[in-house]
Amino acid sequence: EVQLVESGGGLVQPGGSLRLSCAASGFTFSAYVMSWVRQAPGKGLERVSAISSGGSTTKYVDSVKGRFTISRDNAKNMLYLQMNSLKPEDTAVYYCAKAGWDTVISSPNRGQGTQVTVSS
Repeated sequence: EVQLVESGGGLVQPGGSLRLSCAASGFTFSAYVMSWVRQAPGKGLERVSAISSGGSTTKYVDSVKGRFTISRDNAKNMLYLQMNSLKPEDTAVYYCAKAGWDTVISSPNRGQGTQVTVSS
């Protein structure tokens, strides 16, 4: 059974930073592309970032390029999202997903999410 557990969310002021973590189990983590998606209040899921199985290739939505960094530790079955220079529009529930960029929106393999609130 695929299990994904996100952590690290919270309340942060604009310009601040957070690091999200996702603990994966129930599958061979190192063999799969992984992604982060988010859902802002009243809106649909939005792709944020994806990373190849080995970690060498990454992809970001334009709105977070230069501010967010996705990474993974295959030895620890962990996925990360470093978020810097946070903006109020980054406020959302963030989910990690066992899916690539093209399929993540429809993938059922997501965690329970972690809330990120950017507000002064």
